[in-house]
Parts: sequence; C-alpha cells; structure tokens
Amino acid sequence: MGAGKRADTATHTNTATAEGADRGGERGPWTRNDALVAMAAGATDLVGFSLATLTEGGSLGVTAAALLVVSAMALLVRRDHPLPVLGAVLALGALLNVAAPLSPHFTLSLTVALYSVVRASRPAVVAVTVVAMVPLVSAGQHGWPLPYGWWGLAGNAVAALITVTAAVVVNHRQREAEAQRTRLADRAVAEERRRIARELHDIVAHHITTMQLMAGGARANLAHDPEVSREALVTLEDSGRMALREMRQLLDVLRAGEEPEQTPPAPQPGTDDLGRIITESRLAGTETEFTVDGPVRPLPPTVGLTVFRIVQEALTNTRKHAGKARAHVRLTYHGDEVGVEVRDDGAGAQVPPARPTARSGYGLIGMHERVALQGGTLEAAALAGGGFRVAARIPLPVQDTA
Repeated sequence: MGAGKRADTATHTNTATAEGADRGGERGPWTRNDALVAMAAGATDLVGFSLATLTEGGSLGVTAAALLVVSAMALLVRRDHPLPVLGAVLALGALLNVAAPLSPHFTLSLTVALYSVVRASRPAVVAVTVVAMVPLVSAGQHGWPLPYGWWGLAGNAVAALITVTAAVVVNHRQREAEAQRTRLADRAVAEERRRIARELHDIVAHHITTMQLMAGGARANLAHDPEVSREALVTLEDSGRMALREMRQLLDVLRAGEEPEQTPPAPQPGTDDLGRIITESRLAGTETEFTVDGPVRPLPPTVGLTVFRIVQEALTNTRKHAGKARAHVRLTYHGDEVGVEVRDDGAGAQVPPARPTARSGYGLIGMHERVALQGGTLEAAALAGGGFRVAARIPLPVQDTA
C-alpha cells in the first residue's frame, strides 16, 4: 500500500509538473514553450510568404507582415482557448488573402491552431470544425469559395486531414502512456499489499505462536520450577515487544505520506537476528541446532530479511505441525549465493505438499514469493523418513561476492 501511495503520488506529481510546464501553472496565460511555438510559426510564415511573393513578382507588404505576426501571437493562448484562437487565425487569414493575394496556402499558424483544437475537443466538434474551415482558408480571395478551382479546395482538405491525423495519433499515444502509468501504479499497489500480507503473516504466526507456547510453559512450571517460568515470561515479553515493533513498522508503511513519527524506524531483521529466533525456538520446547558454513559476510538487506523470514516461518511451522521434534537450521555462504535450510524430524510434518497449492498455507506461499523476488529457488517437501525440509538458494549481487 505504501509503495502504491508513493507510486500514485509520484504519478500525480509528474502529471502536475507536466501540466505546469505546459500551462505555466499560475504564472501567466502562456508558457515559454507557447511563446517559442508562436515565434517559430510567425517566423516560418513570414519567410514563406516573402519567398512566395518574390516568386510571383511582388513583395510582402507591411500590412500582410503585421497580419502574419498577429496571427502567430494568437497562438500564445491556444491551450486555454483553442476554438477562439482557430477562429481568430482564420479571420486574420481572410484579411491576409485580401492584402496579399497568393496561390493556395495553409499557414503554419493555422496548422498549429487546428492541431490544438483536435487535441482538446471531442470528435464531433473536430469534424464540424474541419468541414467549416476547409473553404474558409481561402476566404477573401477572388472567386471564393473556389478561387483556384477544386484542386485548391482539395489541397486545403489534405492539409487539414494531415494535421488532424497527427493530433489524433498523439492523443492516442498519450492515452496509452497514461494507461500504462496507471497499470504500473496499480501493480505497485498490489505488490505492496502482498508484501504487507506476507509480513503480517510472518509476524503474527511466529510471535503469537511463541507467546502462546511460552505462556503455556510458564503456567505448567509455575508451581514446581519458578525460574523456568520466569525465563518463559521474559521471552514472552520480548516476543510481544518485538511483535509490536514490527507491526508499528508496517503501520508506518501504510501511513506513508502522513507526518512522520519522531522516532526513526528500527532496521529490518536479517541474518544477525537468527540467533534470537533460534533461542526462542529452543525456549518454546523445540530442540534446535544452528550451523553456519562458509565465510560469513554481510548480505544485502532484502536478502538478509528473506533468509530471516524463511527460518522464522519454517520454525513456526515446526512448532505448530511437527509435534515433539528436533530442528536443524543451516546457513551456507557460497561464492555467488547464500543457502538456508531448515529441517525437522517431526512426524506431523508429512502433510504439507512439496509445493504450495490452493490448499497450502500462506506461509509456504509467502516463502516461495519472497525467494522468487530475489531470483532464487525454494524447495519445501516432506521427507521420506519423516519430517519436513525447507531449503532456499538465493543469488547474491556481483559486488557482494568480491
């Protein structure tokens, strides 16, 4: 959920930034980009009309040049008022046709104005606009609406259709990009929900099981062995405190975006904390061995947390399902990966299947998902001679193997 909120916040921020860049936020009716587009359109039209008039044996007059400049300046507010801007450009174009009668032309200012209308309007509005503007482009010229015959009208129609097609393609790609961002945000939310569900299951299953066993042991030994009861109650208190701390960390994730707490969150558990849960397993009545093979070295936080949760969940399952059993935890450091194995000899551990199915508990599913996220493999299967084995191999980044 926290990642989903952060993804949603990032998406909203990026969108707001883009809109601010396009529209200038609250600074003014246009942005620097709008001004650059208007200047480029005006300069291009001035050069084009100057060359056209020279080709036809004339020169571009001051009135015609002024009309081209004013027509380009109208583009400054095209984002907020696309239809009025297109109407203004058409009207100024009609005056230009009177001041400087030339062969059929479709100015860049008119192209930009039409493009803005298509980007911002519904298809019905676009269709009516195109049908109306095609003959209006030649308004003011002698012999209107067909001053140069049907081929002049056809040229205007082709130019308008090219502009409309370009705007429609851009709109389609923009919608696809926004849909993709929405899908990524939804996926981030779903992944974060699964992660939090795994964390909640691990915390509740492990700590509550340990607390239940410790409370039962303290009650059973209260009369004849107070010291054992006292140790069990101390472990019970520590487990409760640890559960509350980890639950608080998860709640901090859920409250992402709100005002942070004054106390910084505690680091996530890792391989250095395995000794604690091994001790808790022994105090809960499960004889547990712990061995480490290979040169010990720091692991990436996510890998260390995955190893810790696998051992925690496997020992919790041993206490819940294996009855009176012995467990062995083995942590192995290889050159390019780390391996962890939890094995027990309990008779009640033969029921779970080799791989999680629809009937499997969330613990096995969570372990498989955790290891898969790290690019590793996990085996969980009942042993032929009785007991259950969970083994995972997780690759390590290259920089961590040096």
